[in-house]
Amino acid sequence: MSAAIQFLETRGSDLVTAVLVHLQFVVVSVGIGFVMAMLLAIMLSRLPAKVSAVALPVLGVFQTVPGLVFIGILFMYTGIRPLTVIIALSIYALFPILKNSYAGILSVPEAMKEAARGCGMTDLQILCKVELPLAMSSIFAGVRMSTIYTVSWAVLAAMIGLGGLGQFIFIGIETNNQVLILGGAIPAAILAVALAMLIDFVQDKLTPRGMKGRKP
Repeated sequence: MSAAIQFLETRGSDLVTAVLVHLQFVVVSVGIGFVMAMLLAIMLSRLPAKVSAVALPVLGVFQTVPGLVFIGILFMYTGIRPLTVIIALSIYALFPILKNSYAGILSVPEAMKEAARGCGMTDLQILCKVELPLAMSSIFAGVRMSTIYTVSWAVLAAMIGLGGLGQFIFIGIETNNQVLILGGAIPAAILAVALAMLIDFVQDKLTPRGMKGRKP
């Protein structure tokens, strides 16, 4: 306990700065990943299934590339800049949202879309008023998963000196200082849980009352 208090007294301001930097990386990257994922999910849902059968595995390959390798490769081309981390994290954040959103859109019964067409709705209206609302649970599940993953991936920003909570973890590992390791790991875990709860809150507010409880 005394070690934790001493850590907060000596590095409290650095910890606040690290949390804000970490949060910035996560929010920006997930935001970019969300926009890209939704555009791709909508596009793939309109194309023949054989296209998505190829596109999804290809995009999923990026998930298998270790973060250290990915950021290291980007570092050679973009240098020590926040853009390097944001590009890497956005690509990592994209796939969970894309996969869930695509599945959610495809799960909308064709009969409901035909009924909407029969009411005179355009394709855009069907997308916005029928497909996306019904797929909302799956979309938010992807966003939640992506956000939690990105909180952990953002630790790698410290690898190229761009701060975040990873700086405490890396320094702690190098110096065998468990207090520093926990000083970065515990706030990261708390941040992941807090963001997941925030996403659940937003989903609850945006979900129409009659659709609450619908499983992804």
